[in-house]
Amino acid sequence: MKIVDREEFNELKKEGNLVVDFYADWCGPCKMLGPVMETVAEDYPEVTFVKVNVDEEPELAESYGIMSIPSVFFLKDGEIVKQFLGLQQERNIREMLDEAYK
Repeated sequence: MKIVDREEFNELKKEGNLVVDFYADWCGPCKMLGPVMETVAEDYPEVTFVKVNVDEEPELAESYGIMSIPSVFFLKDGEIVKQFLGLQQERNIREMLDEAYK
């Protein structure tokens, strides 16, 4: 998954399906979620998956009300359609993707 800055994120979210993982390098659960998201992303070519480092993009994190990480948002044409907080099992993430992007 590509790490993006605020400018790139704002461009990507304008249209289409976007999943953004707000994380930090020091976050243990974030490190465990990363490989799961990478695996899931391979099976959803119609969805763009990106990561935003909350330490490098604090204003972007604040604009989404990030208080805890990992926080994952599912966006469709810029609108939040689903989100989750914390570490999730792969099957749960797949179910959320299927619900968000039917």
